[in-house]
Amino acid sequence: GGMVRVLAGLYVGGAESCSSLEALSAAGVVAVLTVDAEEPPAVPGVRAMHVRVRDEPGADLLSRLDECAAFLGAARAGGGAALVRWAAKPDAQVNPGFQGQLKLYEAMGCAVDTSSVLYKRYRLEMLSERFSEPQDLPREVFAVDPTTVCQNLNTEVLYRCRKCRRALFRSSSILSHTEGIGPTAFAHKRIIDSARLSENDQGKCTSYFIEPVQWMEPALLGVMEGQLLCPKCTSKLGSFSWRGDQCSCGRWVTPAFQIHKSRVDEVRTLSVGNF
Repeated sequence: GGMVRVLAGLYVGGAESCSSLEALSAAGVVAVLTVDAEEPPAVPGVRAMHVRVRDEPGADLLSRLDECAAFLGAARAGGGAALVRWAAKPDAQVNPGFQGQLKLYEAMGCAVDTSSVLYKRYRLEMLSERFSEPQDLPREVFAVDPTTVCQNLNTEVLYRCRKCRRALFRSSSILSHTEGIGPTAFAHKRIIDSARLSENDQGKCTSYFIEPVQWMEPALLGVMEGQLLCPKCTSKLGSFSWRGDQCSCGRWVTPAFQIHKSRVDEVRTLSVGNF
């Protein structure tokens, strides 16, 4: 129940760590951050912040980490100390979901970057675990339909339907993944003879895996998987599965919103000065 010093001006403690005002004063604690499902009693003379979240792997702590960091940083910058009240007990084990979110936060430079591929993939994975049959998806999950905004010069590649030329998505929507082990990943399916593949084809990604785009919403609601059709000419572009799907390179992607490269064209906008 006592406080454990982590860094200069930063302590971690259990539920009883605020029971002794003398101990808080001696440590110079001027702010207490509590991460718990229930809000604790106020501590006289000490600033408090409460993050209401359950100790469950699927709970979202990431979206509150910027606020937490700012709260703790302000206390330490003023010359005082801050206490994070958590489950600080000898047999405590870090929630694997929270641990993954903290690692993601660190990978993003200790700031939530909603444009990051890492963040977009995390957000989709959380949704795929939460919904058995998505009926209502948050609006922020969908990338803006490129037909509704102008393309920035020399910054992003635009992908159009090869058949009707309808704009479908931008390069910023592509969720890249580490290349898999190639045809050997499909050995259990026995659907292809790897010896018949040319050396250039083995292990290559033949599809783009992207974040959902606004025009996809009608196809995604209420079902776990299905086809992705061009919203203009209805030609088949690819498929989606909230459970995940396997890329041609062998890598499993969850969830998967897959557009075949053979069904789209890249369009790059150039300024007049480049001609």
